[in-house]
Amino acid sequence: MDRYQIIKKPLRTEKGVADVQSSNTYHFEVDMKANKIQIKDAIEKFFNVKVADIRTQVRKGKNRRVKFKQGRTKDWKKAIVMLKEGSTIDLGY
Repeated sequence: MDRYQIIKKPLRTEKGVADVQSSNTYHFEVDMKANKIQIKDAIEKFFNVKVADIRTQVRKGKNRRVKFKQGRTKDWKKAIVMLKEGSTIDLGY
């Protein structure tokens, strides 16, 4: 799997921004099939940083309704990446 397919997008939430400032951790949405080793390699090569730790979560989709039709959003995978001392990623926030 290509590193551009593994990392889908950075997550910009209040908790994510607070984690960047307090503990140098970044939140990303990643491909459901990617494991921790693939995620670590993709982050290190894409952003040219050193990764200390990775935690992953599979987030379940939510039920949604539009007028009379009911559906469900897709499940997605979240990666919380902690970088080593001195490494930072500039995501623009």
